[in-house]
Amino acid sequence: MERIKSSRMASFIAALLIYVAAACAGVAVYMALPLVFWLRLLIADAAATVIVFAFSLIFKNASVYDPYWSVQPIVILALFSVRDGVDLTTLFPLIAVCFWGVRLTANWAYSFRGFKYEDWRYVKLHERTGKLYPIVNFIGIHMVPTLIVYACTLPAVFLYKTPTAAVRPICFIFIAISLGAVVLQLVSDTQMHRYHNSGMRGILDTGLWGRARHPNYLGEILMWWGIGLYSVFAMMDKWYLLIGALINTVLFFTVSIPMMEERQSRKTGYFEYKKRTHLLFPFKKHS
Repeated sequence: MERIKSSRMASFIAALLIYVAAACAGVAVYMALPLVFWLRLLIADAAATVIVFAFSLIFKNASVYDPYWSVQPIVILALFSVRDGVDLTTLFPLIAVCFWGVRLTANWAYSFRGFKYEDWRYVKLHERTGKLYPIVNFIGIHMVPTLIVYACTLPAVFLYKTPTAAVRPICFIFIAISLGAVVLQLVSDTQMHRYHNSGMRGILDTGLWGRARHPNYLGEILMWWGIGLYSVFAMMDKWYLLIGALINTVLFFTVSIPMMEERQSRKTGYFEYKKRTHLLFPFKKHS
């Protein structure tokens, strides 16, 4: 096991096999359940997450879950496309989600160093929770993100099951927001990688990061609001499906952003940087 964890390539192969196993388990569960589609999908998604969680215990590394966030929506929409077919209404969110998922997965792959390394946020949670960490790991690191991304993807899934859904002019605004959000993430992550690869340390305060402290998080938030609003306007009902985008936004404001702000605050010059930048929006801040 340690040989696999120490090798980046072996860890890649292990991750691929784990996710193939998780996908197969999820499909098998979905096909076996005689329930309404959204509930079958929920249970199947949870089952796939349990498979990934089991391997995170085997590898003693919660970062086994990291690609799940970006792979899950692509697999879900791709399978519904195969099963129910793709029309003009479902095509646009499918393109946006695939663009988002491939980019985010590629970003993970670029940064991936093997299962010997674990995300600093998980390490911190482990230190804070002690003996309760196995529960925190299963619920907080694995199951809660799965449920949130499931809820974010669900509006697009409902399009496949709604014969009256149709692309309306306003829908193009929302799909443009999603696509623009992915570009925002791509640019901000590329700027961060270049900064780290240059050997620089400390706070990146140029480009998008010179105007906003978390432009990549803004992209993630806008991505799912775009998908959610596109879908509910295409169906002209089911507004409750926006709960996924809402919860995702709350998660960033209550967990992800505070943790990153706390980490950044330890760096020299952070408080001056904070004064001259916005939290999310990369617009020039007037003094």
